[in-house]
Amino acid sequence: MASAAITLAADAPTLSSANTGFMLICSALVMLMTPGLAFFYGGMVRVKSTLNMLMMSFISLGIVTILWVLYGFSMAFGTDSGSLIGWNSDWVGLSNIGLTQLWDGYTIPIFVFLVFQLMFAIITPALISGALADRVKFTAWALFIALWATVVYFPVAHWVWGAGGWAFELGVIDFAGGTAVHINAGAAALGVILVIGKRVGFKKDPMRPHSLPLVMLGAGLLWFGWFGFNAGSWLGNDDGVGALMFVNTQVATAAAMLAWLIYEKIRHGAFTTLGAASGAVAGLVAITPAGGAVSPLGAIAVGAIAGLLCAMAVGLKYKLGYDDSLDVVGVHLVGGVVGSLLIGFFASGKGQSEVKGLFYGGGLDQFWKQCAGVFAVLAYSLVVSAILAFILDKTIGMRVPEDDEVAGIDQAEHAETAYDFSGAGGGAARTAAPAPVAAAASKKVDA
Repeated sequence: MASAAITLAADAPTLSSANTGFMLICSALVMLMTPGLAFFYGGMVRVKSTLNMLMMSFISLGIVTILWVLYGFSMAFGTDSGSLIGWNSDWVGLSNIGLTQLWDGYTIPIFVFLVFQLMFAIITPALISGALADRVKFTAWALFIALWATVVYFPVAHWVWGAGGWAFELGVIDFAGGTAVHINAGAAALGVILVIGKRVGFKKDPMRPHSLPLVMLGAGLLWFGWFGFNAGSWLGNDDGVGALMFVNTQVATAAAMLAWLIYEKIRHGAFTTLGAASGAVAGLVAITPAGGAVSPLGAIAVGAIAGLLCAMAVGLKYKLGYDDSLDVVGVHLVGGVVGSLLIGFFASGKGQSEVKGLFYGGGLDQFWKQCAGVFAVLAYSLVVSAILAFILDKTIGMRVPEDDEVAGIDQAEHAETAYDFSGAGGGAARTAAPAPVAAAASKKVDA
């Protein structure tokens, strides 16, 4: 017995300063993605909605952080109850957690794991905001975030990543958030917009991005931060799987961007900056669930397929009549579904596990597991999000008045505008000189 105890003690994980430091850096990278998303979305809207779009992402940093500390972490990763939800009273308020107490089975402290997962919880509701641009009350949006995180994100995170969660136990592969983050947010976006309706002037007025450089800046920050999002999700750097995920993130993103641009050139006759940025994000979304299971060649296939299908999907809103302002459904929902399901075909068995997909001799077993996870999360998030939006719309109202929407939601909701040109000198200032200057000029002419 003593010998067994000594062996167990020797095999128990010990705190790794290298992995701890690595994960703290990854957490900071994921945090940066939320401001990056704010810039990405902020550049895509019209100038009169810029600040509101930025704030819809930024407010998630405040609300979700507090909820995570109070009860969110406990709900997502606490002791399982019925394979649906977790709970650990010792984690409420993050109490009774030792500074060096390790996350079970890993070499990083619980505090490091929880702050990394917090950043995922923050960005997921922020992703939804892009579908609702121009028309939602800020107070209603803030309340929606709090409710949605509580009844949708925290439970779904437990299903997918929590020990005992039904999807986790079934063997659904989601390395870094294809179901829990992207399908979850994309389905929620669709549910909400079906309740709140279209923007004033949808399909009639031009609604072009006001700042494509801001879009590209946001896309670049997202791409940069996504390496922490994906590679960090292995919670360490000891066996090379995180490195594989890092490589596959770059490879799939590049392939998706190229596929989107090629489709765009063939379909519309031009390579656009908006297409490049959107294609890159589509690739990032698709490789998020799959990158630990596929080879780099598989990552090229996942990225290219996702880039093409997402480029095709963004036009569905005009055919089907739902107003997904910034293509959250077309990119995040479709990209998340594509990346998650393709695991069933391209899983190589040489990455995060020995599971093989159809093209590697594994049959369709994993594909059906992926279908279960994908469509359960999609249906749950769609229905519950629509119910939350309906309740808020019938109580406090979700939409701003039509006059405020037309005039500009920035001024109505935030009493600010994104750009102040009063000191820059406009056309009127150049054509009408001050009276003394005009008089002097007149005297010179008369002379």
